Amino acid sequence: MAEIVNLRRVRKAKSRAAKQDEAAANRIKFGQSKAVAQLETARRTQGERILDNAKIEQLSPLPRNTEDKSTDNA
Repeated sequence: MAEIVNLRRVRKAKSRAAKQDEAAANRIKFGQSKAVAQLETARRTQGERILDNAKIEQLSPLPRNTEDKSTDNA
């Protein structure tokens, strides 16, 4: 006796498998692997943090004295 198969489930499983194969082919063809993308993101954020930590905040300039003290020695 033959095994009873739900055709709807078989059709959906076949469709899912085809989509997964197509997605894998597109990842190879167009993109990077997930690990490479995560590595690049981690490196970029680490670089940004290093730059932010090395940033020197500009201090307000010292107020200059408008009086000239060098001419008062006479």
